[in-house]
Amino acid sequence: MARVPAAKRRDDLVNAAIQVIATHGVDGATTRRIAEQADAPLATLHYCFQTKELLFAAVFERLAERYREVLTANDVHGDVATTARAILRGLTDWYLESSDFASATIELISWAQRTKEHAAESVYNEAFKVMCSILERAASGQDVAPETIDQIGYVVGALSDGFVVNWLTYSDRAQAARQADVVIDVLDAWLAAKLA
Repeated sequence: MARVPAAKRRDDLVNAAIQVIATHGVDGATTRRIAEQADAPLATLHYCFQTKELLFAAVFERLAERYREVLTANDVHGDVATTARAILRGLTDWYLESSDFASATIELISWAQRTKEHAAESVYNEAFKVMCSILERAASGQDVAPETIDQIGYVVGALSDGFVVNWLTYSDRAQAARQADVVIDVLDAWLAAKLA
């Protein structure tokens, strides 16, 4: 059997943890299940991550990284309303395509709340910071107050969170795609009123 480099093995284990958490929840995400999902010996998992909490911390880092990628990929370099709309559309599309990430995120946030961990907060804070920096750049040349940028970031976050919970609850892709359009319409209406 060929030796797998440690960095690749860690990456495989983090991806496996996301899939297992999405399928079985945090409580069902045993190290044995995660190792099996990654097609790795259990000892390798314990070598790469001394504790399950360290593995979960790496999962939170991966989630923050993916959010950052989705947000920056949807920076359309337009005005603030166009950019906010593109970010929200990018998030809803990503959730539809990446239900494992969405499920794992919801599971981990609930787990972090119960265990008083602050990793969930770091994912949200990082996403909010990236989103607001994109919106600030989009607002340059426009008369948009910094608190309005924060409000837009909050509204986009709240709408995308509500969307993902609904999508995961009903698992009806066609319905969720239609609801994504409604969510975008809500943002458009709010932005029109706020930026008028």
